[in-house]
Amino acid sequence: MIDLDKQLAIIKRGAVDILPEDELIAKLKKGRPLRVKAGFDPTAPDLHLGHTVLIQKMKQFQELGHEVIFLIGDFTGMIGDPTGKSETRKQLTLEEVAENAETYKQQIFKILDPQKTIVEFNHRWMEKMDAVSLIGIAAKYNVARMLEREDFKQRYQKQQSISIHEFLYPLIQGYDSVVLKADVELGGTDQRFNLLVGRELQREFGQEAQVVLTMPLLEGLDGVQKMSKSLGNYIGITERPEEMFGKLMSISDALMWRYYELLSDKGLDEIQALGRNVEDGSLHPMEAKKDLGVEIVRRFHGAAAATQAREYFEARHQKKATPVEISQHFAAPEPIWICRLMVDVLKFAKSTSEARRLITQGAVKVDGKVVHDVNFQFHHPPNQVVEVGKNRIAQAEKIC
Repeated sequence: MIDLDKQLAIIKRGAVDILPEDELIAKLKKGRPLRVKAGFDPTAPDLHLGHTVLIQKMKQFQELGHEVIFLIGDFTGMIGDPTGKSETRKQLTLEEVAENAETYKQQIFKILDPQKTIVEFNHRWMEKMDAVSLIGIAAKYNVARMLEREDFKQRYQKQQSISIHEFLYPLIQGYDSVVLKADVELGGTDQRFNLLVGRELQREFGQEAQVVLTMPLLEGLDGVQKMSKSLGNYIGITERPEEMFGKLMSISDALMWRYYELLSDKGLDEIQALGRNVEDGSLHPMEAKKDLGVEIVRRFHGAAAATQAREYFEARHQKKATPVEISQHFAAPEPIWICRLMVDVLKFAKSTSEARRLITQGAVKVDGKVVHDVNFQFHHPPNQVVEVGKNRIAQAEKIC
């Protein structure tokens, strides 16, 4: 096995919490491969880069010689995880869950080694469980503890509906750890409560409690909200190479470093060196971002596709803006809401509703970067270019 300090440095990379860290160290000192579990409910057919934060951490454990269990929650997926929800979540059918689960199996091996990955489905033990056994699990946890969970607490205080089956979700997720005899369970920070339930249930069943490792929720393209298909700020891992690369180029320079830490295979020393080069001006941040884009696209589409995606972006977005193409120059108060800029200043839209629609369609760019946030505030140093479609292009003259 790899040296303990080196293992800890890799395991702790990007992690928010390791609960408790001393137990992880004790487990590692035993010198045996740990059973590392992460569960994914197949509630949508495709994974996005936000999901891959956990899969990257699984890969790191795998490369350290540990046993990785990718658990597809096809049974819990039919319940629906209530985490962060202000109302009862819609339950999926068995057919929907099975179809989504199949795509997950195909997608995860873009990152994980299929020869070293255990893929499990929690329907395997839950469908065999009778009512008496389920009641037995429920008896090992109390309602008061369940209501300590933030979303349940808020809904209870507001007298909003909480269905009994929602209490089963963290219990079954915890019981999965019992069945799989997990040493470590990974999850996002929003899963902390559910992961800790697993620790308690393992003790109740006479097992050594798992260590909980939480990872941050990756911000989406807007740099504010967590990456989510419902918010439209996601990068899907099955998207076309050019689309994936272009979206990565649209993230802010600050967010780029977070993506590097959580998604890149580069070592932290190498990433920090890139940061220093950007800071001292020897490397343009866009070049660092392109390197990240090539690495991510290559992971899911191959080296040739990654190179072509970069060349497409450079040809389409970095070599196009000539003075002849600028249809007008403008000056506007700073900051100004992008929709108001498009309507009142540039006359590129007839109403703020139309401007919003253009943004949601991906038709609006500022300096070659697609604007995804309809609340975007425009700050314009001189020469910054605003585009709507191919023919409406304006360039800022000065700040008023």
